Amino acid sequence: MSDSLILEVANLETDVLTGIYSEETGRPQPLRITMRVGLRHQDQYTPDCPLSASKNYMDLKFAATDGLPKGVHFKLIEAVADHIIETLMLQDDRVRWVEVKIVKLAISENGEEIGITLKRERKA
Repeated sequence: MSDSLILEVANLETDVLTGIYSEETGRPQPLRITMRVGLRHQDQYTPDCPLSASKNYMDLKFAATDGLPKGVHFKLIEAVADHIIETLMLQDDRVRWVEVKIVKLAISENGEEIGITLKRERKA
């Protein structure tokens, strides 16, 4: 079994222009986004390792917030997840795979999580 490094940002809440129904279009919808990123890593992390030995967690947060194009309406939350994945893979070729879970908060009535999870692995 080999070691693996998974970076995670969980339960990030942000507003995104998304939806297909008339009551959803034209205004941002609250989403809860969790991202997991599998990173090719070095053999060992010592106390003095520089940040460049890993990936800045803020890159993940950026991909799901400021990295989304302003004023663009995503009909499907799958398209939001796809954009986040592409952003993270383009940023760093050490990214082996990305998994994005998106929950649509506006349609939850009893605390249930309604949404999708999209995972993509880098092609060799």
